[in-house]
Amino acid sequence: MDTETPTHCPYCALQCGMTLRPVAGAPVAEVVERTGFPVNRGALCGKGRTAPAVLSSAVRLTGPLVRNAVSGVLEPAGWDEALGRIADALRATRAAHGADAVGVFGGGSLTNEKAYLLGKFARVALGTSQIDYNGRFCMSSAAAAHQRAFGLDRGLPFPLEDIPRTGCVILVGSNPAETMPPALRYFTELRANGGKLIVIDPRRTRTAEQADLHLAPRPGTDLALALGMLHLVVAQGRLDEEFVAARTSGWEDARAGVMAHWPEQVERITGVSVPQLREAVAMFCDADSGMVLTARGPEQQAKGTDTVGAWINFCLATGRAGRPLSGYGCLTGQGNGQGGREHGQKADQLPGYRKLTDPAARQHVAGVWGVDPDALPGPGRSAYELLDALGGDVRALLVMGSNPVVSAPRAGHVEERLKSLDFLAVADVVLSETAALADVVLPVTQWAEETGTMTNLEGRVLLRRKAVTAPEGVRSDLEVMHGLAALLGHGKGFPTDPEEVFEELRRASAGGAADYSGITYARIAAEDGVFWPCPGEVPGSVGPDPEKAGPEPEKTGPGPERCGPDTAEAGQVPAGAVHPGTPRLFLDRFATEDGRARFVAVTHRPPAEETDEVYPVVLTTGRVVAHYQSGAQTRRVAELNAAAPGSFVELHPRLAERIGVAEGEPVAVTSRRGRAVAPARITASIRQDTVFMPFHWAGEGRANSLTNPALDPVSRMPEFKVCAVRVEAGDGRSAGAGD
Repeated sequence: MDTETPTHCPYCALQCGMTLRPVAGAPVAEVVERTGFPVNRGALCGKGRTAPAVLSSAVRLTGPLVRNAVSGVLEPAGWDEALGRIADALRATRAAHGADAVGVFGGGSLTNEKAYLLGKFARVALGTSQIDYNGRFCMSSAAAAHQRAFGLDRGLPFPLEDIPRTGCVILVGSNPAETMPPALRYFTELRANGGKLIVIDPRRTRTAEQADLHLAPRPGTDLALALGMLHLVVAQGRLDEEFVAARTSGWEDARAGVMAHWPEQVERITGVSVPQLREAVAMFCDADSGMVLTARGPEQQAKGTDTVGAWINFCLATGRAGRPLSGYGCLTGQGNGQGGREHGQKADQLPGYRKLTDPAARQHVAGVWGVDPDALPGPGRSAYELLDALGGDVRALLVMGSNPVVSAPRAGHVEERLKSLDFLAVADVVLSETAALADVVLPVTQWAEETGTMTNLEGRVLLRRKAVTAPEGVRSDLEVMHGLAALLGHGKGFPTDPEEVFEELRRASAGGAADYSGITYARIAAEDGVFWPCPGEVPGSVGPDPEKAGPEPEKTGPGPERCGPDTAEAGQVPAGAVHPGTPRLFLDRFATEDGRARFVAVTHRPPAEETDEVYPVVLTTGRVVAHYQSGAQTRRVAELNAAAPGSFVELHPRLAERIGVAEGEPVAVTSRRGRAVAPARITASIRQDTVFMPFHWAGEGRANSLTNPALDPVSRMPEFKVCAVRVEAGDGRSAGAGD
């Protein structure tokens, strides 16, 4: 690299713009602000600023590793040997136990090209239905609720730039001050413009400290809170009857459940007082416009889909959806959490956000791939169910871009399941805790060493450009899939050039809900990203057999004319014109068959696991500003480790006093699934009946040793955010929650 390269941060779903600049004599590049990119306008958090540190050969994998059958130790090997071992193991497993005995586990950090090709690899080269990814743990509940209510799932139906211009934002279970710091400026600007910010979180986080009103419900009661607030909307005559009649359906059924949750009952469930409920409703409804934004807090629950649905109902009932500067949105977490679930690595989906069970979708995608639609397997297991099946029905596993030993719920059990496999292969940047268990480890390129697209939380498709050259012993994930597919008898159809893969993705997505067919690398580069859906002229066949053109795409999902393009910006697109993309959805109609948003009747139910005399305290989990996800990369950066060297247990002073623990002393937290020990962090900013642990660390401080894998019946999201625990001082003395 001898010139500056505009690109994007490798971490969260903001996908902040940055520029990489070469440094003479240094092993890695340095980050320079990219002030012209609209999402972050130059601002970067510590993770983004230090991202090049992980490019150093001193902290990352630089050659394949294979496990010595005699010593059991991972040893250096050549690429031919490593790929050969994987192919042989996958082939033998299929022959002995069937195609579904082979599993694939992907990640929300993979580029669109990788996620797309991984889904194709699983279903075509392996013939397995057993593929899912860690994005199931991110915002699957919000995605399911989006689909039910709006007919389309995109994290934000509007760009971030709209947030400061709305009248009031309710931020539910999100702490962007630590999880995506450059986004905090949007909420700061909101208040500077006279708008109001309401934060709902059991902890008084750095974000909550910026709010006009902070509500601190007991973890697991967000659904009751939303219902109680909507009850007040109805009781106070604040229902937007004109909007409900003109643009929605199902209100009467939903209303019955709402009216059963009166404020005093909700106060008993949540711990949020009736006066605070009334204040929140007044603040939101008195504003000219408003938004509700949710994140992992309400979503990572065994009732997460219904909880998000209740907040969507709240928006619809108040007329705060499908209108300028109003709506419901989800703050996606992982870097490609949006694009990663759109193009085929999810258990039940095909590219373009098509349903795997839809015959028309199967025919279209099979045509692009040059295969028989009947040869495509059906839906497989969701992420946790797939991990739970390891060593049983699933005997071999390929992992790309994920570290479930740290990130999965009931992590001790998942670790044992991984160890029970006949064969495990992991492709990763670093030797993560999961990679350390593998039979073969493949070193792959990182964000700055490859080109590819990402889709940020706004639905903006971005181009991450190659800026540096990877070490000699490292290959891209696309090259890995190409090599394995060839060894498995599929020499065609798995390109190594990312733009060639994207051209195929364009065709596969055409006509689907997430239509990328009008997006090209050149357009992205020229326009600072393009918002999907963006239909266009379908590119020529780029499937496995260049002479076999697939059928013209059949529309199996809502295109932008059904989602309501921003007519003020895009207008009605004339025939033959280049579609401008869709920054704002639903302004004309929702993406349902009749164009109306759907109320969904929901009712509160308790968490899957309630406190009792043995486990009397509630545990909730989350992130800290210095680290990202399982910490596999950020824990290798000295500056970030200095800022946050390890796990901790955040607890209220009264709870600390009852168990006899002082600041910094070890605290043992025990659930029905495991035990974790970490230093005490004592603060009055958390509820007295609740403790908090960050989930970035392995070892004895691993928070996910404790968490509950109880699954949402719709999204299959585990209940990360609430479980019953016992809290003890280092000497084993325990205490209940009390007052």
